[in-house]
Amino acid sequence: MNDETSSTELAKTFEPAGIEAKWYAHWEANGLFRPERPDAQPFTIVNPPPNVTGSLHIGHALDNTLQDVVIRYERLRGKDALWVVGTDHAGIATQMVVERQMEARQDKRTNYSREAFVDKVWEWKAESGGTITGQLRRLGCSMDWSREQFTMDPHFTRAVVKVFVDLYNKGLIYRDKRLVNWDPKLKTAISDLEVETRETQGGFWHFKYPLADGVKRDDGLDYIEVATTRPETMLADMCVAVHPEDERYKAVIGKDILQPLTGRRFRVVADEHADPELGSGAVKITPGHDFNDFEVGKRAGIKAGEMLNMFDAEAHVVQTADGLVPAEFLGVERFEARKLVVQRMKEAGFLIPHVTKDKEGNEVQHDAEPRTIQTPFGDRGGVVIEPWLTDQWYVDAEKLAVAPIEAVRSGAIEIVPKSWEKTFFNWMENIQPWCVSRQLWWGHRIPAWYAEDGSVYVAETEEEAQALAGNKVLARDEDVLDTWFSSALWPFATLGWPDTDAPLLKKHYPNDLLISGFDILFFWDARMAMQGIEFMGQVPWKKLYLHGLVRAADGQKMSKSKGNVVDPLGLIDQYGADALRFFMAAMESQGRDVKMDEKRVEGYRNFATKLWNAARFCMANGIGASDTRTAPNCTLAVNKWIVGEVAETVRELDKAMADLRFDAAANAIYHFVWDTFCDWYIELIKGSFDDETKAVAGWVLDQVLVMLHPFMPFVTEELWHALGARANDLIVAEWPAADAPVDAEAKREVEWLIGLVSSLRGAKNELGIAPGARLEAFLPEPSAATRAIIEGNPAAIERLARLSAIRFEPAPAGAAMQVGVGDANLVLPLEGVIDIAAEKARLEKALATSQKEAKSLEGRLSNPAFAEKAKPEAVEKARADHAHHAAEAERLAAALKRLG
Repeated sequence: MNDETSSTELAKTFEPAGIEAKWYAHWEANGLFRPERPDAQPFTIVNPPPNVTGSLHIGHALDNTLQDVVIRYERLRGKDALWVVGTDHAGIATQMVVERQMEARQDKRTNYSREAFVDKVWEWKAESGGTITGQLRRLGCSMDWSREQFTMDPHFTRAVVKVFVDLYNKGLIYRDKRLVNWDPKLKTAISDLEVETRETQGGFWHFKYPLADGVKRDDGLDYIEVATTRPETMLADMCVAVHPEDERYKAVIGKDILQPLTGRRFRVVADEHADPELGSGAVKITPGHDFNDFEVGKRAGIKAGEMLNMFDAEAHVVQTADGLVPAEFLGVERFEARKLVVQRMKEAGFLIPHVTKDKEGNEVQHDAEPRTIQTPFGDRGGVVIEPWLTDQWYVDAEKLAVAPIEAVRSGAIEIVPKSWEKTFFNWMENIQPWCVSRQLWWGHRIPAWYAEDGSVYVAETEEEAQALAGNKVLARDEDVLDTWFSSALWPFATLGWPDTDAPLLKKHYPNDLLISGFDILFFWDARMAMQGIEFMGQVPWKKLYLHGLVRAADGQKMSKSKGNVVDPLGLIDQYGADALRFFMAAMESQGRDVKMDEKRVEGYRNFATKLWNAARFCMANGIGASDTRTAPNCTLAVNKWIVGEVAETVRELDKAMADLRFDAAANAIYHFVWDTFCDWYIELIKGSFDDETKAVAGWVLDQVLVMLHPFMPFVTEELWHALGARANDLIVAEWPAADAPVDAEAKREVEWLIGLVSSLRGAKNELGIAPGARLEAFLPEPSAATRAIIEGNPAAIERLARLSAIRFEPAPAGAAMQVGVGDANLVLPLEGVIDIAAEKARLEKALATSQKEAKSLEGRLSNPAFAEKAKPEAVEKARADHAHHAAEAERLAAALKRLG
């Protein structure tokens, strides 16, 4: 440790900013995030690679805090702890950022060749693509930056191309015509994760489709009524579906029907997708433009290649393959086409109006029934997503899912919390083909080449493809791969694969743990499991920990539109990274979302300050760095007790970390530091700083710093060096051993003293007696053990319990309060200390008030009408108020009882 980073005197006030900047730079510059430990047991985690365009949001703060707690803990335990770090090239997001910058300069992507545009993206990355990595450093993330990865690095691209080619050669990647989520603004397919559903106000239109050739239904009608929220799609309708058991339509199943605008003839088909209870029970089917209709169409025998497409890439109407779309619709934008379709159907008499009544009871006709519609939008492009039939590349996810399902069933992959297993199995067992092609320029270009005769050649290089094709002229596929395809290789491609002899790969695969938000369980986690088992023959990680979302204080999901987004960097600026980290860990309870609470973040800043002040107090009394990892020899009960408390806390922490109970681990060290060490041990040893106590106190403070370090790395490193010269930095110190003895007698003695002081303080507070008032206590016939404790600790009893004496004889007659501790019942006379009558009157009045309030609230809460009609927050407040008054009544009754 050099002189620049060591310190011998602590500032009076704990100020995080300077400490954080100093120590992070020191750790990184000295390679301490991954110290040389070639023979140590490996421990490996990989970070979910954030988008290179991204900046730190509160979800990142939670996710990365939890990972850093684990990696620092395992590093302190002596392991070769590797935290793989990197960023994702984020195809759509990055291309959009660069295109927006070009638009601001009145420029556009299509003014450049593909290669020239990609060069511009690389320039942007070099200049602006490192924002989030700097922010992860602010949070204190001890990642191995020396091996920072990027999903477009040459070695990573090599892995991506090999995986694609190998899967293709195994028949697990294929090209197919299917429906995709199409973004007409970005002109690319997007994944389900990039689709967000919003409520929009729309309509539900009803139309008549006439039966062909004079056919009539059993009820005499010569048409079938269909309803739709997207009338424009009728230009590509290919059948009408009715439920096979619907008596209204049994006679016309298999008969032809006419689409009025196009004149297209198609059949009435039987399919259980049609719900007899919904609308007319008949559904128009447009298999080329609706995901449900696509499946109905397939069941009706329509092949994907035969399904009609009525839109171009920008969602303007184009001619269908049968040439039946009227010319006036061609080139019309989809929502304008909707209006025109409705107008023409109405003019031709095929619109069935929606009828309502006005205030006078007169019928009013409307074109459509108003509806609130769950509408898919692209989260990047911001426009309505169009299901679009197009040729794309697909991964046979159903076959690749078999091995991960078995891995979870067998325990080879443990999902924590276990409750997520059901969701995992449900999704994996019903998995759909995975569309992996995107119509972008930025990304891993698909290694497929096409000949004019339609032949496809998939190879790692153009030379290999040409060798397969012979003399045919080849053109490369224009598409790139979905970024989830490349990030699925993260656990092994970052370690050197496809070089199977890479030392890191041999040592650090499989990874030990993956920490991830539950929202990417299928988009990333499951796909890593598929690719890891397929290409490495082993699971990518032994344990998968899924955490919840960080929500606003009222439990709502954070969103920019609601204005309730919290900036983690602002919290770090205000309270320090240590406080935010501790909040995240303490609030992370398995299976639950984290509710943001800035007051608690502030509280953990106060916690760091309390530790800081405790260290300053120790240093002022000659207590410094310990020179031993094992506990010093003790003769005094208070020192034996604190050594045992350290051992029990280490065991508690180790169990919590093994179970990934971050909240339990944080609370264990919090209560040890605040309650056991600061509030009791330091108070008990005040004024008694002999050599033994100094040695023990220094040792305990060292153990505190090591145990707290994974949660609060900055303040602990600063205090570690302030206490004295060190052979190593705290980040690479040794985790405390849990083998220090727990002396049962010492524990009983100190806990008796703590019980006495706590009970007396509480009793004084209840009766309005000044905390510093010195009282006399009487304890006739104490047990031998209790007498020994009292006689052995007169100074502590006088100083902390404020007792001038404990007399082993009966108390004099008169008003007194009684305090129980252990097997003793102490009597403390109150004559002359307080006005007994006035105090009784005060307590009785307060008790009556609390009882009345509690009863009133109980009546309100037991009234079903209140629970049903009141706002949830009002019900919650009433419950909280009732609990408060009930507890207060109980406390006041106990205080009265003390007075006798």
